[in-house]
Amino acid sequence: MSLLKEKKTEVIDQFKVHSKDTGSSTVQIALLTEKINYLSDHFKNHRKDFHSRRGLLVMIGKRRRLLAHLKKSDPQKYEETINKLNLRK
Repeated sequence: MSLLKEKKTEVIDQFKVHSKDTGSSTVQIALLTEKINYLSDHFKNHRKDFHSRRGLLVMIGKRRRLLAHLKKSDPQKYEETINKLNLRK
């Protein structure tokens, strides 16, 4: 599953740090969140799609590691990111 090009550029534009930023932690976390949200909706209709479920779990783990790195390196940016993405309560 890949995001549509328009949606991907929209997410990157929203979270980028500078004009050519496509790989910073915040951008990666935002893109993973979009993919995770898409797959979560997918599983509401396709409950037995276990192969995609494994991919979802891998993405969740990667996002968790990126968030831990961001929290350790830049706590202010971490707070902004989780508030923008509504990840924590």
